[in-house]
Amino acid sequence: MSDTRPPTTIAVVGATASGKTGLSLDLAERLDGEVVNTDAMQLYRGMDIGTAKLPPRERRGIPHHLLDVLDVTEAASVAQFQGWAREAITDIRGRGRTPVLVGGSALYTRAVLDRFEFPGTDDSLRRELEVELERVGPSALHDRLRGVDPAAAEQIQRDNGRRVVRALEVIALTGRPFSASLPKLEYADPRTVQVGLDIDRPTLDERISRRVDAMFEAGLVDEVERLLAAGLEEGRTAVRAIGYREVVGFLRGDRSLAEAVDQTKAATRRFARRQDSWFRKDPRVTWLSYDDPGLVEKALAVVSGR
Repeated sequence: MSDTRPPTTIAVVGATASGKTGLSLDLAERLDGEVVNTDAMQLYRGMDIGTAKLPPRERRGIPHHLLDVLDVTEAASVAQFQGWAREAITDIRGRGRTPVLVGGSALYTRAVLDRFEFPGTDDSLRRELEVELERVGPSALHDRLRGVDPAAAEQIQRDNGRRVVRALEVIALTGRPFSASLPKLEYADPRTVQVGLDIDRPTLDERISRRVDAMFEAGLVDEVERLLAAGLEEGRTAVRAIGYREVVGFLRGDRSLAEAVDQTKAATRRFARRQDSWFRKDPRVTWLSYDDPGLVEKALAVVSGR
């Protein structure tokens, strides 16, 4: 008799604003599931509007994990998140329920799903690299990374100084390319399924534009002001979130409100393209059209292996 139970873990992936949240809720409802957040910025308390965090009243009574677990002054790390998420998944499965992962942070998702061991750290080396980052800027360090590990440089955004520093640190510590320590396409648990939402670029860009407008109308500027008072700029991770850094610039007088809105839209579009590119490289993802009237049933068929 064939095994018709749902897989151990389901991950809903794709670009921001493609409809992942809605599908994750539908699947959790149908499969007696609980949602596990894999968005790096939704880990932060108070970062609600700008991260499109689903309000409790809209969660359909479905338990959500790994939301609001950090203060904005705290740094988030992929290694730490991996431990938290796997613990949540084990707990959910232990109660006979189905974990449904959803979020836009591709590396966080892969770190949970795949076999991924983290190299150690060296505080003194890290500080040296961070000092150099401040002195020469992320582009110069990215050029250095490209010289020693082109594959890693290809996967790390040029202005992501923090990840460039980490890559150079790992190379110095291990003597191996940083790309060798990135997650391989091998599930930690074979009973895992990924469902991706396929959406055309013009439609996605329009949805992003509407979402950003709605965020500013809902009070994003006030949210950022509150978070600045709570120490937003003291942290290394939260202040880098799209929308928040643009509003900080507005509040500091570096740009107009209209410019902050436009720059947030442009940054979100670029981010969505990077997300799509990352997930498209994973052949294990089954892609379904975001507007298919039978989306939920087709996703359930993927989950059940039909």
